[in-house]
Amino acid sequence: MKEEGDGGRKKPGLQALTPAAERLERMAGLRVDFSMFLEALGFVKVLEWIFAIFALATCGGFQGKTTLLVSCKGVVNKTVTAAFAYPFRLNTVEFSAPDPKGCAGTWSDVHLVGNFSSSAQFFVTLAALVFLYCMAALVVYIGYNHVYQQNNKLPLTDLAISVLIAILWVVSTFVWAKALADIKMSTEANIIPGIEACKAPGTTCNFVSVTSMGILNLSVVFGLLNAALWGGNVWLVYKDTKLHNQWNRISESPTEREV
Repeated sequence: MKEEGDGGRKKPGLQALTPAAERLERMAGLRVDFSMFLEALGFVKVLEWIFAIFALATCGGFQGKTTLLVSCKGVVNKTVTAAFAYPFRLNTVEFSAPDPKGCAGTWSDVHLVGNFSSSAQFFVTLAALVFLYCMAALVVYIGYNHVYQQNNKLPLTDLAISVLIAILWVVSTFVWAKALADIKMSTEANIIPGIEACKAPGTTCNFVSVTSMGILNLSVVFGLLNAALWGGNVWLVYKDTKLHNQWNRISESPTEREV
């Protein structure tokens, strides 16, 4: 005979939620574990974070100038400069006039040629976003690794993002390398034949110097290193996904059947 009253009543709502609540209780909460730095996945993520900073700083922090030596009416050996920097909108950069009178009116406004902002900003923006993503990933790896391991969606999401970032590093680096080659062409000695003011009678222009772009060359190197790191990272993340585990089970099953 069934008991009546509160003592004999079941509480289906509480009973149904109990397994889910227990699972959430096991997964939730910060559990700091710095041993992830000793594992390949955590160590590579730290390297990716550092190299993203280097790529960002070497490209985004550049400042330079091109200097010419001009002689014209009333002016002898006057240096004129055009200062340029990230994001390399060179077509907005103007050479300073040799004198207040503009070589007796023969010196017109002289700009550098080319706008390479899209390539530079693509590279720098990617570096900034990767920097932020690496910080977020390290927080998960160090403080919530138990959640990462128990939730199949997190490794798969990490894998998809890693593949995308690896591809973007390759594309952005090659695009930026091409833009850098054009920037060098637009700021070195070969710009003089294209300056109309230097063709005026009695005016001579000589190239003096341009700021070394070695640091920009380094930015390309860091871009390639980032592409290589993220390519290796794809494999490390893939090993933590259920896709890798399923493949292992499939590859092992024929051997088990033979036994």
